Amino acid sequence: MYRIYYKNKDELEAQLLDFKILFAYHSNKIENQNTDYHDTRDIFEKGKVSNYTGDLRTLFEIQNQKDCYHFLLDKIIDKVPLSIPLIKKIHYELSKGTYDSYRYDMNHERPGEFKKHDYITGKYEVGSYPENVESDLQELLEEINEYEGEDVFTVASYLHACFENIHPFADANGRTGRTIMNYYLLIHNVSPIIIYEEDRKEYYDCLEKFDVDFKLQPLKNFIIKQQEKTWTRQPKKAIKLNDIMNNNEMK
Repeated sequence: MYRIYYKNKDELEAQLLDFKILFAYHSNKIENQNTDYHDTRDIFEKGKVSNYTGDLRTLFEIQNQKDCYHFLLDKIIDKVPLSIPLIKKIHYELSKGTYDSYRYDMNHERPGEFKKHDYITGKYEVGSYPENVESDLQELLEEINEYEGEDVFTVASYLHACFENIHPFADANGRTGRTIMNYYLLIHNVSPIIIYEEDRKEYYDCLEKFDVDFKLQPLKNFIIKQQEKTWTRQPKKAIKLNDIMNNNEMK
């Protein structure tokens, strides 16, 4: 388990300097293949992109990740417990300006508000009924609080799996769920994780095993593995000029 310690916001930001960009990129890329790493980095570092020709929703999603990151910094320092108002605010920051016309105009859904209709969430499920979302989410938070500080990875995995199972919002549940899982890890001094876009299938398979068979261990193992991948510098394969010449790769 990789741990993170910080006394103030400056120390926390220094440790999350590269993480925040990579997390935003991969968390968005899992659900939106139009997300680009260089656009993500430009928005985080420069506040703008150059020569952009893609859809505006993608830019909103990237900017929202940046806004949400800055919103949560003080909350992490103060170790503010997860609550329904905080989760709603996280969702608002991540999804503002991104709802499509079907959800926003026809179904009257709004960022930061619980869903008013059912939406498909998994192989057999549509999540909690809209009228049960708040009570189901409150029950989950009470369960989490009972195990304060105990086996953080088990609790974080359970939090994420159940949140996605409840599916409390009309959209952006994945981005919100990954963010609140990392928030929970950070306020318990555990290094946050990136769920890499290239590992998306395994990630979804693990969520499905919980959804269908109530098996949490696969997701927990996956999250532990992703944390190691996040914080271990991966060695690059060295290549020599002699190898290139011998393989005729310059022709």
